[in-house]
Amino acid sequence: MTNQDTNLRRVLIAGGSSGMGFALARRLIAAGDHVTIVGRDASRLRRAQDDLGASPLLAARMADITSEGEVRALFANGEPLDHIVCTAADFTGAYERLPALDLDAARRAIDSKIIGPILLAKYGSPKLAPKGSLTFTSGIAAYRPMARGTVVATINAALEGLVRALAVELAPVRVNAVSPGWVDTPIWQAVAGERKAEVLAGMAERLPVGRVGQPDDIADAVAFLIGNGFTTGTVLHVEGGHRLV
Repeated sequence: MTNQDTNLRRVLIAGGSSGMGFALARRLIAAGDHVTIVGRDASRLRRAQDDLGASPLLAARMADITSEGEVRALFANGEPLDHIVCTAADFTGAYERLPALDLDAARRAIDSKIIGPILLAKYGSPKLAPKGSLTFTSGIAAYRPMARGTVVATINAALEGLVRALAVELAPVRVNAVSPGWVDTPIWQAVAGERKAEVLAGMAERLPVGRVGQPDDIADAVAFLIGNGFTTGTVLHVEGGHRLV
């Protein structure tokens, strides 16, 4: 029996070992989907597997999505997929004002959120079912940039252009992006350090919904994008009204 003969969906999540990707993996497994989480850190992958629990629906693969060789190998087994999702990002050192900006950190960020998705599309799309999809992660910085956020704002805006182009080139495979606002994920530890709770609380007071996002909020949005067969070339904003304030 093939994957298309059942209701089982096979979903690969790059960045699935933490944050929004982990929340999505947990949601999809609970719904009965087969999920492969992909990451470049072996210990983080093992911890995610432990936290998700032993399940025949869960697999884990090590790969750096910024490496063409590793992405090629990731899809070399020929197993069919229904959906590919990428929540991976490496913004270490990228949140800096221009005088202090390290170009190597900027290049790592670009590689993680632009080159990585391009490689996933290049090698992953041939494995997708005709009604399959690719879903990437943009962000509020493309619309509400802040000081120290030049690199991130640029990357998120570029990713949305990539989504539109791929939606045309790869059709009928659908290509979309979710654009989160401020979400309480580990990345904020790197951005705000010990002031993380204070910074997030300050934003919560500004937002119309009265809180910052949680990883499950973004998982809900991605689940919609991969499940709705009439949505492609779209950026779905899940930001608590941040673009309005």
